[in-house]
Order: sequence, then structure tokens, then C-alpha cells
Amino acid sequence: MKTWKIYLFGFILVMAGCAKKVDFNPRPINYDRDVCYVCKMGLDNPKYNVQAINERGEIRWYDDIGCLAEDMRDGDFNKWKGNKYKIWIGDANTGKWIDAEKAWYRYGDDTPMGYGYGALAQKPDTGEVYDFKTTIKRIDQGLTKRKEFIKKKKMSMSGGENQEGMKCGGDKCGGGKCGGGKCGGGE
Repeated sequence: MKTWKIYLFGFILVMAGCAKKVDFNPRPINYDRDVCYVCKMGLDNPKYNVQAINERGEIRWYDDIGCLAEDMRDGDFNKWKGNKYKIWIGDANTGKWIDAEKAWYRYGDDTPMGYGYGALAQKPDTGEVYDFKTTIKRIDQGLTKRKEFIKKKKMSMSGGENQEGMKCGGDKCGGGKCGGGKCGGGE
């Protein structure tokens, strides 16, 4: 009987040693491969990019905190994250990874997807800032710069209102740079 307990104890120790230890530290961005989980845009601005790591060590990348907020609201993020997870975001001033849930968020930045929230490691002495939960809630309520961002992007695609971007001649796009369709109509 005593031998059986020793074998059982040894088996438990071996199994515990085989358990995968998840590294919740932030990963460097691979600009050739990493894309936003929500909008599928390539990551290109470490001052606003986000990464979430779940309890299985899987990573989801987001190019803007707004994309994370959308996944938390409309996607399967809450099921995916499991019981233990970590979210990192780039500090809007330095580009260094900071804990997204402990960061402070200012509103008004020009972010990759136009949500307008930049994360800060330290609470500034001036200006209005929000905690993580409040920022996610504000994004869910539509308190973002998205309308302005989309309007600006549409203008640059059509070449209108002194925007640098695709230049179109006549009724068609020159050189097929806008997809070869008519300009300005979203076709």
C-alpha cells in the first residue's frame, strides 16, 4: 500500500512538471506577419498597438484599443481569454509595452483606426484621462474619433479636399491605384 502512494505522488510530480508555464510578458511585434485580429490591418504603430495573451499562451494582436474593445464587445474574446490573461498596449509617448488595464487613456490622439485613445503609463498632471474600463465603455458608446477618421480616409482615397493620396483623373482612377473602379463612390 505504501509503494502505491509513492508511485502516485511521483506521477503527480511528473505531471505537474509537464504543465505548460505561460509567458505573459509582452512579445515584440513582427511587422511582416502580425495583423489585427479584428480589422486584419498590419501592425505598424507600437505607440497604439495592443496584444492580449491568454492562459494557453495564444496571442491576439490589435492595431488600436478600439479593435480590442470591439472584440471584447462583439467577438469571442471573453471565451478566448480564459481565466488568466494579460493585455499589453504601447505607451502613446514612448511606444514601450505597458499593462493596458493599469494604464491611463487620453482622448484626441490620431490612432491607427481612429478611435482616438492613447495609453499612458503615468497619470498626467493635466488634462482629462480615463482608466481602462471607462475607456472601453466610452468606445462602446461611440465616443471616438472614428467618424472623422473614416471621412478623412474616404477623402484621401478619392484625392479630394487637398488630401495627399491617390490622384484620380477624370472619372477613373489613374494606374488602378484605387482598385481600378470609379473614384469617390466607394466602388
